[in-house]
Amino acid sequence: MLTEDEARCVVRELVTAVTPHDRQEAADQEWMLAWIDSGAPLFRTAKPATPPQHLAVYAILIDDPTRSIMIVDHRLAQAWLMPGGHVDDQEDPRASAVRELAEELRIAPGFHPAFGDAPCFLTVTQTRGVDSHTDVTLWFAFQADRDAAIVPDEREFAQVRWVPIDGRQGWPHGVFDPGLERFLDKLRTRLGRTPAVVG
Repeated sequence: MLTEDEARCVVRELVTAVTPHDRQEAADQEWMLAWIDSGAPLFRTAKPATPPQHLAVYAILIDDPTRSIMIVDHRLAQAWLMPGGHVDDQEDPRASAVRELAEELRIAPGFHPAFGDAPCFLTVTQTRGVDSHTDVTLWFAFQADRDAAIVPDEREFAQVRWVPIDGRQGWPHGVFDPGLERFLDKLRTRLGRTPAVVG
């Protein structure tokens, strides 16, 4: 576990390492840096929402051959999200993402080579429902194999699904993270867009 000063420094370095894709991500990055530098607490210390804004992570599982990612039907959030969760007090967010994949899916993939262990995306999101709070989320990308065995935590997820990066065919209906479309656009840009179909 890191000291408080070390943890704040690590989080700041991770946020600074991101190259924003659009104005919203740039604004979120600016907000995050000001929040970090303010000395405000960064980590959730008590469930469900203390302090009311705190760090979270997504672990984006990317299957390169099929250009697909995994989404999960999250029971508590009642939404289709990516695997992930809150960052423990003074925990390195990279370790949080690795830990969440081990806890929620029983897998240990490596970080995706296109992004390394830096976040690939940043969001600041007000959660829905009771105990609404602000999730300050670092999105990390992992290289995964959609045919590999997983053991989803059924207490957390109603189901899991691999869906395409390049279109919405095969995506379920429902509620998604509000930053999803912007994230997918950034991911397609970073990984390279598929050629247009002629005909």
